[in-house]
Amino acid sequence: MAYKIKFDNFFSYSFSLDCVIFGYEKGEIHALLIKRAIEPYLGFWAIPGDLVYPDEDLKDAASRILTELTKVKEVTLHQGQTFGKPDRHPQGRVITNAYFALVRKEDINAVADSWAEEVKWVPIRETLQLAFDHNEILESTFKLLCQKLKREPICFDLLPEKFTLNEMQQLYEYSLDSELDKANFRKKIKSIPLINLDEKQKNVNHRPAHLFKFDFERYSELVEEENYLFRM
Repeated sequence: MAYKIKFDNFFSYSFSLDCVIFGYEKGEIHALLIKRAIEPYLGFWAIPGDLVYPDEDLKDAASRILTELTKVKEVTLHQGQTFGKPDRHPQGRVITNAYFALVRKEDINAVADSWAEEVKWVPIRETLQLAFDHNEILESTFKLLCQKLKREPICFDLLPEKFTLNEMQQLYEYSLDSELDKANFRKKIKSIPLINLDEKQKNVNHRPAHLFKFDFERYSELVEEENYLFRM
């Protein structure tokens, strides 16, 4: 087989990882961004990301990059899509893979480090011009998240450990970008193993709502014993 370029040139590209961290607060899904303190795109906000070392496993690299730039550790990273337009990086051919994690914002203490000047949480639907093709990566990864929210119980990684049914509904309304009928939503979630904690909200300026918790143990049993499918 005849190649258009020398065979050795296939091994001259770089590979990077971009880590999208999603959090949820006050009815909005946010992403954790860093402000770049180096060129290219000096001063631009970006998804935490960097190049992969030749001897690194991808998941190890994702954890390292996230820790080096934001001090965020011990989060579960899910592999997303790959982005490889030839001109996506001004310094050469760099193919990148997106990873994403879902966190409770109150559990995360993100601090800028290495060549990250600042970190901040930004609502997903807030218009902001990011470095490289990170707007495309963020939009694509958010769409993937929204798809997974419909068929996997990952909403409970974003919600507080103890949550109200209204908070759960607001999360789905945001992800679907659509208002949901309260009665229909309550009917739809009846099959989801939730624990009524016999507790109510405190320090709120409205009628306190009941608090619930997702029963991970019961969910695992349902999946194993009855082939239970989570659907929203």
